[in-house]
Amino acid sequence: MAAAQAGNGGAYRRLLEDTRKWLQRYYTHRLPSSMVEDATQDALIAVHDKRHTYDPSRPFGPWLAAIARYKWIDRLRTLKSPPTETLSDDFPSVDHAEAVTSAAVLDQLLGTLKPAQSEVIRLVKIYGLSIEETSVHTGQSASLVKVNIHRGLSLLAKLAQQESCAEG
Repeated sequence: MAAAQAGNGGAYRRLLEDTRKWLQRYYTHRLPSSMVEDATQDALIAVHDKRHTYDPSRPFGPWLAAIARYKWIDRLRTLKSPPTETLSDDFPSVDHAEAVTSAAVLDQLLGTLKPAQSEVIRLVKIYGLSIEETSVHTGQSASLVKVNIHRGLSLLAKLAQQESCAEG
């Protein structure tokens, strides 16, 4: 990205191609297959539009992951909106309600944590960044990232256990 910002067209083409591949893998695990290509294109356009905001002294991965996450959330919101056209009764459709509900519940649970815990859990456990990448992205030391993940997951486990006991 730094070379692309400096005007290297070849580097920018390689960056977009590598980014496209990464985005497709990212969205394949998070969205219905019919939405993957559109989400990928939206994210690539956002990368292009926001490339001037990238700071070459910071890692590229977390910057890209943030853009991908926002575009993913935009796509999830479209799943909640009413359909613009009616489907015939004989058209098979896939129900994504469980995935949307799971994402909403996860977001709600993570919202109960301290912001530092929630952020590192999202970056490491959901977006797949390494401890070191997360450390650089958040400004927390690697050991603090690990502690925040451990404490946050422990609290989430306690909340889940309390909810389970309340239901039983």
